[in-house]
Amino acid sequence: MALKATIHKATLNIADMDRHYYADHHLTVAQHPSENNERMMIRLLAFALNASEHLEFTKGLSTDDEPELWQKSLSDEIELWIELGLPEEGRLRKACNRARQVILYAYGGRAVPLWWEKNHNKLSRFNNLSLVYLPQEATEALAKLSKRSMSFQITIQDGEVSVSNDEALVNVTPEPMALN
Repeated sequence: MALKATIHKATLNIADMDRHYYADHHLTVAQHPSENNERMMIRLLAFALNASEHLEFTKGLSTDDEPELWQKSLSDEIELWIELGLPEEGRLRKACNRARQVILYAYGGRAVPLWWEKNHNKLSRFNNLSLVYLPQEATEALAKLSKRSMSFQITIQDGEVSVSNDEALVNVTPEPMALN
């Protein structure tokens, strides 16, 4: 018998002063049986960093031809494709060919520089690809905030992200990675 996804409810009160975006989002997040809490919380962080009324979660891990999050135009063109982790170069190449903009949120501690060294020459040719490194200490702290029902105040200012609830505050500094 296949394991079922765990359903989480999350309310994000986003104050993004860098983009002048202020909104509440009430999200239902399906956590794949093979997905750990850290990865699920990074999906929520990626949502907050790119929040809009049209950004949505996809089937994610359960399908190969969709990102973690995407934003589509009214004509069903992919405007934004968001990946997580350290995907194969071919997956990012396919994403760059399908979407107007692709963002990869890389995490995984010491594995990130090794992945970067292996892939940066191949990835540097894509003008629509942005890479952002998420420090391990911050992503591990985010994982500890995971619950079945969550409510977060997320403040983004000068590239710094503060994620807080009634019990804790986690600061994340996403670090852009240069492709050249």
